[in-house]
Amino acid sequence: MFNYFLYRLGQFIALSLPLNLAYSIAVFVSDVHFFFAKKDKMVVGQNLKAIFPEKSGSEINIIKRQIFRNFAKYLVDFFRFSKINSCYIKNKIRIENKHYLNEALSRQKGAIALTAHLGNWELGGVVISLSGYPFSAVALPHKDKRINDFFNSQRQSKNINVIPLGRAVRQCLDVLKRKEVLALVGDRDFSEKGIILDFFGKPTFFPEGPAAFAIKTGAAIVPGFMIRDKDDGFILRFEKSLEFNPTGDKNSDLKNLISRYKGIFEDYIRKYPEQWYMFRRFWIE
Repeated sequence: MFNYFLYRLGQFIALSLPLNLAYSIAVFVSDVHFFFAKKDKMVVGQNLKAIFPEKSGSEINIIKRQIFRNFAKYLVDFFRFSKINSCYIKNKIRIENKHYLNEALSRQKGAIALTAHLGNWELGGVVISLSGYPFSAVALPHKDKRINDFFNSQRQSKNINVIPLGRAVRQCLDVLKRKEVLALVGDRDFSEKGIILDFFGKPTFFPEGPAAFAIKTGAAIVPGFMIRDKDDGFILRFEKSLEFNPTGDKNSDLKNLISRYKGIFEDYIRKYPEQWYMFRRFWIE
């Protein structure tokens, strides 16, 4: 209950104030949280050290603080969805390589827009939806129904069809059958029942879903990332769709295709570590 009211209060502040002032308050709150959040800091630090074993403790600490601050800004952006329109997109967001998404859709098998917990993936979905693409996204439900309803109402207000994780397979296949865009986040398997592959040289679980849907339907996977600029604008960048010819060996095909896009995830996370929001232990010990 308390978290629900915090989200509502955050939304009220984010909508009532100019964006830069809302960001400033969010950064202040995140700095206070950072001081007390020992467990979160420890986990984030361990994750960063796995990626950058060569960095010193002080360098890791700088990135940690940036992660907390950027995540606070991410929430401000999420709370302000009602203010996102074509004018905002024109002034604040640069879209790169949208033709990759169009090329994938031209194959008439739908497209899987694949991203990571990097930058602002929620806002990226809004931009795609408001650009005229029929758009569905798989989301992890919150345990608190009121929080879950709040998050989903934010997404649905921008014509995003929300598919709850756990009941997703049939609905995802239907989206691709309708030749639409299906958005998935592919860098974390919350069930820990996925495929184990090395990520930055250490084993972790990857969800099978993105690769399995692509292999089953022939839909192209189009990696895409919504990256925050230094001036708090954004770049929505699409990468070339992944071409893949299944061999018929399901397990081998899944591993090979996941390996293709996990390498892209690694490249982006190395480049923008301060925007990778992973507050849970990531690797298998």
